[in-house]
Amino acid sequence: MPASDVGASRGPSQNRFGPRVIALANLALHRGAAGLMLVLAVLAALVFCRESFAAEPGDVTSGALMMRAKGGDQVVEAVRLGTDIDMTVSGLTVRTRVTQAFRNDTSHWVEAVYVYPLPDDGAVDTLKMVVGNKVIVGEIKKKAEAQAIYDAAKAQGKKAALVEQGRPNMFTNSVANVAPGETVLVQIEYQAPVAVSAGDYSLRVPLVVAPRYTSPGAPAAPDAAAPVVDPRVHGKINPVTITVHLRAGFPLAGVSSATHALDVRDERGGKRITLASGQVPADRDFVLTWRAAPLTAPAVGLFHEKVAGDDYVLAQLTPPIAARTTTPAPRDIVFVIDNSGSMGGESMQQAKASLAYGLAHLKPGDRFNVVRFDDTVTVLFPSAVSADAAHLAKAQDYVASLDADGGTEMIPAMAAALKDDHAGETGRVRQVVFLTDGAIGDEQGLFDTISANRGRSRVFMVGIGSAPNTYLMSRAAELGRGTFTHIGSTDGVEGAMRQLFDKLESPVATNLAVTFEGAEADLAPAVLPDLYRGEPITVAARVGAMKGVLRISGMIDGKPWGTRISLKDAEAGKGISKLWARRKVTDAEVARSLAQISEEDADARVLKLGLDHQLVTSQTSLVAVDKTPSRPADAPLTRADLPLNLPAGWDFDILFGGARHPGADGQADADVDQQVAGLDLPQTATDGPMLVMVGLGLLALGGLLGASGWVLSDRRKAA
Repeated sequence: MPASDVGASRGPSQNRFGPRVIALANLALHRGAAGLMLVLAVLAALVFCRESFAAEPGDVTSGALMMRAKGGDQVVEAVRLGTDIDMTVSGLTVRTRVTQAFRNDTSHWVEAVYVYPLPDDGAVDTLKMVVGNKVIVGEIKKKAEAQAIYDAAKAQGKKAALVEQGRPNMFTNSVANVAPGETVLVQIEYQAPVAVSAGDYSLRVPLVVAPRYTSPGAPAAPDAAAPVVDPRVHGKINPVTITVHLRAGFPLAGVSSATHALDVRDERGGKRITLASGQVPADRDFVLTWRAAPLTAPAVGLFHEKVAGDDYVLAQLTPPIAARTTTPAPRDIVFVIDNSGSMGGESMQQAKASLAYGLAHLKPGDRFNVVRFDDTVTVLFPSAVSADAAHLAKAQDYVASLDADGGTEMIPAMAAALKDDHAGETGRVRQVVFLTDGAIGDEQGLFDTISANRGRSRVFMVGIGSAPNTYLMSRAAELGRGTFTHIGSTDGVEGAMRQLFDKLESPVATNLAVTFEGAEADLAPAVLPDLYRGEPITVAARVGAMKGVLRISGMIDGKPWGTRISLKDAEAGKGISKLWARRKVTDAEVARSLAQISEEDADARVLKLGLDHQLVTSQTSLVAVDKTPSRPADAPLTRADLPLNLPAGWDFDILFGGARHPGADGQADADVDQQVAGLDLPQTATDGPMLVMVGLGLLALGGLLGASGWVLSDRRKAA
């Protein structure tokens, strides 16, 4: 059932009540004392209103799930989860607030554990936990210290929340000592850059963690234990509402989403964008795109922020998109297609259509090859062959015959694609186009393979499906000096591949350099990647003083090119220091991948950046603890790992059934089947209407108590 149709048979007050409650609670966190009164009413309403997150089997807010407790045979109802996401775009940056409501409908005290994705370039810096009438603000600590604080609070029966980074784009929220019938709100905030490519500005909000393949014998990934529901049996869970306040800084030529239907309205300073259906299940990434008027000259933006006495600047230069004036160099292109089990369903059709498009648009003089992989690897031709009719016809037939099955052994496939039998032919451009969802656990192994074998090749990652591993794609493309393209639907294949081939044929902007004249600067990224026409240059720096000139130079179309920007002309910006620090963290991780620094040095750099700039990293975590114990000492605590949706378009049978390949957590399919079988939907016939009315009455009471504070605050903002 399409996301926009889910829950259409239910009345609007029932279908959207839960997200509205979360949104009100979200506001309450920012309204001072009056807001806390509303929080009380919100939490009371959530306790009484079973319709908040779950009511009808098969609906987006499907009923509570049954789950086996870890380490035993006891079956308990899973904690319900609802999420509200509020984003504000200010030019080149986006500030995001994620509010998650954990509701415990069991008769047990529960520790709720939820794995969720965030942008890999996002800087997570804020944690708040709302328990009753208390708002508890989290602190950044060393990872081990934060874990110890959380474990101690959990053992003492205190409410506690812990936010940990498992991977740069994957986090875990743990909430300890949630009482029977209680709802706890956990809110995090992060800063991220806006992506720009070929004149399109965009943001991506990952909403689901896809199961990861782990090679046999390899250690299980830290996030592998997250259970996945069978959508054919349980419907969709984990409802999400999204609001974007878009202040682009320029007149908009259009706003769109390739993933979700939108409701776009004017608001002061820009546009207010929400989901047309009000709420959706967390089963695919949300992507928003907006476009400015076409450029006729390079557009330059320079922004400045002062934090703790230090000055930070963010510069973005976008070259104009112009027609080619020279004949492209002959190319050797290796297409790699993932036909493993995780690509089953629509993803396989997208990948095959993308590769068919790429083959059809090769030019005379080009050479090509095709590599296919699941848990085995096949190279179609012994070496790259000319793009003539006979070879292309054989390749097209081969691609059309592929089906999805098996494990995801990506590293041998990448090594095969980078094997260069013509390394001495410097007059030809060698490019690897890699089509995959990236659902593997050993990301570092892939990075090491690219770093060791790239040579003269450029690696272009094409992310397939509704929830690709964008961290793996972006980092692999950066190490391979290429770009990352996402294809989220079969309808979007032609447009995305056309844009990618425009890049493949366009001259590379090379020898790019950024220097500061008259000012000391610590620049990030440390090394600028190769850029293609329409790609922006984005750099952040901590500077000694706001004086002097920023100079960007390089070669475009074989000719010297450069521009100069005075630092004193920078406009005010927010979150730049966080983006700089996050990029410095990435620099340290890349340097470790390239063996430029040791593991210990990389960890030390990341730890210092996390502590100095209050960010969640691989070495730091956010922890919040209520000082007052709430769970009685004799009451047992049950851990509940909250289940995830299968990403939209994935085939459950291919992934977890059929040919008995290792599951996402590296265990045998029998274990996966048992895990899935432990999830069930109970009957949900309740006195819902009466409870809804009680909850609404409590909300109204909270609204009256807080009204004067809200009106005064809004008047001050309007003034």
